[in-house]
Parts: sequence; structure tokens; C-alpha cells
Amino acid sequence: MEPAKRSRAARLAAYLEEAQPPVIDEAERDRIAALLSPVSEKTLRALLLNCGRRLAPLVEGVRQDGFGSLERTLLTLAAEYRAGTAERRNACRAAVIRAKDHARFSARRKEALRQEKDEMILWMLTWLENPEIFPMWLEIRRAQRRDP
Repeated sequence: MEPAKRSRAARLAAYLEEAQPPVIDEAERDRIAALLSPVSEKTLRALLLNCGRRLAPLVEGVRQDGFGSLERTLLTLAAEYRAGTAERRNACRAAVIRAKDHARFSARRKEALRQEKDEMILWMLTWLENPEIFPMWLEIRRAQRRDP
């Protein structure tokens, strides 16, 4: 099969096999996006999340497939925020804002997910209010949710 006709997933797998990046950071993500062009941001993110490689925090973004993933990615972004430049902090905030907006959209569209997504939105709004306090807030929130 001609390289241009291979699926994006196959092209990504071939590239990763050849390049062997230790982590897919923003620069690597941009190289992959160019390789797979044209590709939407949503499709690119899905491909990267499923490629089996380690992703940099801003490439992985905020995961909402469960509270464990949400916690891990928000805490990772909080650490990235604390250590980052102003530009990096803005990028972290933008990632959390995108995820919050997506959660709101999901909560409106799927009644069955509303309660879970509302809790996730609360976590992201708290992160946005103060990323440096978020880890402590999260400990308190988890303790509250376990109490009867």
C-alpha cells in the first residue's frame, strides 16, 4: 500500500517505530501533526492518547475518562504550572479551560453523565481558580466524598 494511502494510525505507528521519541512533547506533537496533515486536533489527540507512548503533560491534556485520570492529569498540570514560565502557565490554563468546556458540553448532552461531569467541572474550576492550592483542595474534596 502506498504511504499516502495508509491510515493515520498506521503512519503514526511507523513514524514512532522509526523515531523512537522517549516522550511526545509539544514539538514532537507538531512534527506528527505535519506528518499526518490534514488532521484535526481532536483526531490527533485521540491518536496520541492511544499510541502507547509517554505524553508530555500539555500533549496529554486533561483526561476525563475517570476520576483517577482526571486527578493524575490535573496534578501533573498543576506541577507544570508551578514550574513554568508565564507562557507555559497560560498554556496549562488553556488546556484546563478546554477540558472544562468539553465537560460542560458533555454534561448538557448526556443526562446520565451529568452528575459525574458536574463534579469534574468543579475540580477544573477549582484548579483554574488556584492551581497551586488544587492538590490540597483535592485531598479535602476526596475525604468529603468518602464521608457518608
